[in-house]
Amino acid sequence: MMQIVKERPWEEAQFRQNQYRMVAGAKAGHDGKSIQSVDRALSIMEALSLSDTPLMLNEIAKLTGINLSTCHHLIKTMVKRGYIVYAGRSNGYLLSTKLEAIAQRSVREFNLVEFVRPKLQELNLDLREAVQMAVLRGSALVTHIRMASHIAPALDHRDHASLHASHALATGKAILAWLPEAELARVLTDNGMTSFTDATINSLGAIIEELRLVRRSGFAMDDGEYRTDSVGYGAAVRDMSGAVVCSVGAIIPKKRASDAYRQHVANAVVNCARELSGRMPAGCFV
Repeated sequence: MMQIVKERPWEEAQFRQNQYRMVAGAKAGHDGKSIQSVDRALSIMEALSLSDTPLMLNEIAKLTGINLSTCHHLIKTMVKRGYIVYAGRSNGYLLSTKLEAIAQRSVREFNLVEFVRPKLQELNLDLREAVQMAVLRGSALVTHIRMASHIAPALDHRDHASLHASHALATGKAILAWLPEAELARVLTDNGMTSFTDATINSLGAIIEELRLVRRSGFAMDDGEYRTDSVGYGAAVRDMSGAVVCSVGAIIPKKRASDAYRQHVANAVVNCARELSGRMPAGCFV
């Protein structure tokens, strides 16, 4: 009769450890390399989020397994950026509300996109031209919706440089026109006034005059200022309190931009913005 001999407990434990180690190693290989400083910063924030009271530096270092000096440098950076609050030598550190504010803003902007999208789709189908919706986030012009032209060949307007081109794009100027003077100066200083084409407005005096025309006309225009082959029209969308929330716009190839067609596109964009503004609740998206 064959006798079954059980493995000794320590052998079973070693086998289990090896299995875990093997799988964990394989997973790490698939995950790719991580940035150590980012990983450590996130560990610090997670440790603070799990504490009901502020933590001292040495407590944070112990909880995260980070060298005390390294931990101190990371925390100083996050205090400077506003993600962690220093409560004083005897109290230590705690998370600020900045992450919560960012999360709330992301939710608001997602809801804004869903609010605007149906009307922007109508504009896209009506004009059959490329349309966009943009917001000013800090100093950056963030385009949340892009819908391509239905008329071939369609221009490709996906360009990360547009984040810093609010002075050269109709959707950007439509928002800039209504900023308080100090905020306008900050945005222009942060972004610079890069000349993307020979037609780009690149002086403070000229852009101020341009924005005066935008306010008076009710729409903004870029005529080959960002790309030489296109013309754009944009209009600000407000909520019922009057606050500017975003802008909508359309882009047409310059070869189709006759005077009559320019007027037609500008009117369609303004009407789209006006209809969105007329039913946008106050304070929901700002």
